[in-house]
Amino acid sequence: MANFSEMSGIKQWGVVLGAAVLITAALFFTLFKGQRDANAAAQKALAAKIQENNQLEPYRTKLADMDRQVANLKQQLEIEKRIVPDEKEVDGFMKMLNAEAMKAGVELRRYTAKPVNNREFYTEVPFEIELDGPYYSMMSFFDQVSKLERIVNVSDLLVSSVKKPSEAKAKHTYNYAPTESVVATCVATTFFSHDIQPAATPAKAAKAKGRA
Repeated sequence: MANFSEMSGIKQWGVVLGAAVLITAALFFTLFKGQRDANAAAQKALAAKIQENNQLEPYRTKLADMDRQVANLKQQLEIEKRIVPDEKEVDGFMKMLNAEAMKAGVELRRYTAKPVNNREFYTEVPFEIELDGPYYSMMSFFDQVSKLERIVNVSDLLVSSVKKPSEAKAKHTYNYAPTESVVATCVATTFFSHDIQPAATPAKAAKAKGRA
């Protein structure tokens, strides 16, 4: 095969032209085609993002309303937590009743915990309490408890004079002040919310029964 320098001018131009075509083709199938594919992919992604933005555009005007609704829901949740706390804040419950008793001028003598009742969405936590004081102060105490933000149910109320505290099933007799006229016992029940427990499957129930 003849050297390049030995070829005629036309053949040399042909070789150069052929090499240029080969280089151009190689660049097309490597660099240029890869760049074109990348551009096509980017264009496709851009079109998808534009379509997504167009779908979300109607919600732009509703965003402020949605934010207000979320804020209102959070506020309602905080109020519900005060009405029915989600933890057994027994100390807080007792301090609350003690504070109301002091404001009313009543002596709160005793708390006795009673069995807890678990419901589907909440837990009932009852306490038997014993208190004494002037008659109208006692009425004021129960009135204040009924108006508390937190739910407190009062049941099984027994009232007697300080001369016969046993008639109210009082556990002890105290040195009552001259202004005190009545003794009372009752059950004060507070409530706590809790997570819903999943129902046991028949297999699990049978297994638990077998263990029992």
